[in-house]
Amino acid sequence: MDDLVAGVDVATAEVRVTCADGHGRVRASGRAALSPPSRPRPGWSEQDAGRWWPAVTTALRQATTALGPARSGVVAVAVAATSGTVVLADADGRPLGPALLYDDRRAGDATPPAMARWAWLLASTDASAGRAGDARFAWHASDLVVSRLIGGTPPTDWSSAHKSGYDPVARRWPADALDALGVPARLLPEVLPPTALAGTVCPDAAVGTGLPVGCHVRLGMTDGCAAQVAAGADRPGRFVSVVGTTLVLKGATEARIDDPTGAVYNHRHPGGWWLPGGASNTGGAALAAGFDGADLAALDARAAAHGPASCVTYPLTGRGERFPFVAPDATGFWLGEPAGDDERYRATLEGVAFVERLGYDHLAGLGAAPDPPLASAGGGTRSRVWTAIRASVLARELVVPASPDTAFGACVLAAAGTVHPDLAAAADAMVTIVASVQPVDDQVERLDEGYQRLVGALQERGWLGDATPAPRRAGPS
Repeated sequence: MDDLVAGVDVATAEVRVTCADGHGRVRASGRAALSPPSRPRPGWSEQDAGRWWPAVTTALRQATTALGPARSGVVAVAVAATSGTVVLADADGRPLGPALLYDDRRAGDATPPAMARWAWLLASTDASAGRAGDARFAWHASDLVVSRLIGGTPPTDWSSAHKSGYDPVARRWPADALDALGVPARLLPEVLPPTALAGTVCPDAAVGTGLPVGCHVRLGMTDGCAAQVAAGADRPGRFVSVVGTTLVLKGATEARIDDPTGAVYNHRHPGGWWLPGGASNTGGAALAAGFDGADLAALDARAAAHGPASCVTYPLTGRGERFPFVAPDATGFWLGEPAGDDERYRATLEGVAFVERLGYDHLAGLGAAPDPPLASAGGGTRSRVWTAIRASVLARELVVPASPDTAFGACVLAAAGTVHPDLAAAADAMVTIVASVQPVDDQVERLDEGYQRLVGALQERGWLGDATPAPRRAGPS
């Protein structure tokens, strides 16, 4: 019987579970809805954390039931969750109140933001009256689930701890910030690398989930980092573009990438490498805003026939940009007028691709030049036309992984150290490429001209700043 692994994704709307074998073949899945976020006041965003564990057990039970007798072959499980979501819990892993989600702003602009949310929770519960005791803990969403799986107090992974203020260089919690915010150090979990063994599935968890007693519970990563692993961007030189509602670029480097503009952030790889990345406010949101309800397949076909647009757009739908430059007052704009909806659609696809190239140019200027090919994930990858446009703007081959999602990435993390020697070996064995898209050679030069126009307009508006590298022809090197 093949060894199997399970990956759990605790997202905002639901829990998703994937079970796969050591070759990356998906064997079963499950999902369960979570309580929708509550926003009782402006800037507040919270969720009933008491629903996390029941939803995890439901989704895992669906998957293990689908496996049938093969479920006894599940040898490891890992949990990934949305970064920045925090909760106070007791020693049994039961939440003492609602979780504050990643976009909760009730703690103001204090940093680290997740630690500030813990401080707010402490100040607003009876813990502030001195009754917190050693049996209470400040945890992330994944920690609470791991605690129920192992039946004890869990460590956390340094990926989830990053936004909570854990210093990935010094590998310690920041004493000064703890003191300033009034968060007792004894409440914070031990921090270990992702893929580290947190414990094994306890009898109570086995009954609820269908996982075997003694199954390894390995530490996961944040949802974005787990999806990056699922796309194969797991070691130095490998990068992935995730074209969802927003545009996210993530990769791996040997050295930490320090960005004086603040546009690039760094997670730490379990092998000691670094995972730099950035998220633009452009992306699929531009299509949702400009073409809601339209037949995108038909527009794709006409965009392919149209060829490069004569106009250029920076397709930002709201106000403010965070990558590849930081500009709180940035807004979208057009250079030239589109000649109808077909060109407007084509220019919007190109505009997102231009921002993607600028992101890679920015990373390269900081010393994080990607090796070819680039991986592509997210809903935007379903459009072959858009992917071809992006490949042509980047002048790079784009490859599409089979399962570039968080739950599958958690499977790869679970396999590291149990089924495979380490994360690199697990990714090599489990991540497969299902498509390759090449640049359209006769469009590369014209698209480069459009890119240069956009970069010039951004520079004229003063949004790029001196730290942004000069654009280069034919995409990033």
